[in-house]
Amino acid sequence: MTFGFFSNKKLLFDRWASSYDWLFPSVFYRAIHKRLLEYINLPKQVNVLDIGCGTGRLLERLASEFTALKGIGLDLSTNMLRMARLSNHHHPRLIFVEGKAESLAFADGQFDAVFSTISFLHYLEPQQVFNEIARVLSPGGYFYLVDITSKKDTEPQILPISPVELDSTALINVSF
Repeated sequence: MTFGFFSNKKLLFDRWASSYDWLFPSVFYRAIHKRLLEYINLPKQVNVLDIGCGTGRLLERLASEFTALKGIGLDLSTNMLRMARLSNHHHPRLIFVEGKAESLAFADGQFDAVFSTISFLHYLEPQQVFNEIARVLSPGGYFYLVDITSKKDTEPQILPISPVELDSTALINVSF
């Protein structure tokens, strides 16, 4: 069942990739990223991972804000990654790779921060994704999970997670 789920998602986003940045999501994500940038806490020399990176817009914004940032964008869609590489060729500190959030091909403690913006709903095994994020985060690292909720909050919620699971987690609720 999971293979069919992933192949269907991959096909959907592969088809959507070429027009993704000029449709509704572009405006929507720009607002989310702007709000997220108000809350993030990163050191000057930082190594980040963006899971479900799509066309790479969050990493582009982060690289513009944090000039020493090194980032990896991970996505299931080959065509989304192609668009990310094309639109971010001027940021050599950004790398875009194909993969699944449920099985991250990175070293333990490799990242100072991990981001997931409006992609968590696509993961069939959310606990496995949390386990992988906890594994690749450095001690004291941050996990920024931004998603839509039905509860309307005007301030972000900080959700403490046990050190075994994640060192730090921030959930940003975006209100319009």
